[in-house]
Amino acid sequence: MSSSSEINTFEQVCIIVDFGKGSKIMQTAKKHGISGGTVLLGKGTIKNRLLEMLAINDVRKEIVILVSAKNTVNQAIEQLANKFKFTKPNHGIAFTTSVGRVIGASSCKSEDLNEGGGVENAMYHAITVIVEKGNAGDVIDAATEAGSKGGTIINARGSGIHETSKLFSMDIEPEKEMVLILSKIDSTEKIVSSIRKKLKIDEPGNGIIFIQDVNRTYGLYE
Repeated sequence: MSSSSEINTFEQVCIIVDFGKGSKIMQTAKKHGISGGTVLLGKGTIKNRLLEMLAINDVRKEIVILVSAKNTVNQAIEQLANKFKFTKPNHGIAFTTSVGRVIGASSCKSEDLNEGGGVENAMYHAITVIVEKGNAGDVIDAATEAGSKGGTIINARGSGIHETSKLFSMDIEPEKEMVLILSKIDSTEKIVSSIRKKLKIDEPGNGIIFIQDVNRTYGLYE
């Protein structure tokens, strides 16, 4: 069994770009040592200034999920940020995360929110919610009621009707939807509680929530 220190040497990268750029991101990442990942189709739901800051709006986006050793991520993310100009507005965003908590999976259940998770001065959490198709809107509504500015709805499915995608080595069935929400740390618990109550997440089969520390960001503008 891997020790905690070994587990913590890995990071996940999430990159949100305009539709059609996902494959280019994957190709560049591979050149810099990240051998695999997943590209998901998404649509933003935020309709205010924060939306513009995150470069996520109500148009089609591609979300690229990559996981690799921390040292490899450190090198690759800098190259990706330079090549795709994340330092310029509306060119996309990228952030790296550590897993802080899992809700709805009995095999790895944790109720304690690991704020920081070894990340100094962490400011944001990434909240990922996986629910039945058609329920993503309820997730957004619940999060908004708790103070969230919005999120990204992701159609997580394989290339065929009988195929599945994988996230964290977990099958995501074709009829599932994922919602990605970036939250300031002091707002996370309220948002998660609202989603859990409205979607009845603690009942078997109703969904799963991942809360992750955002270690670093690229492309965020005040």
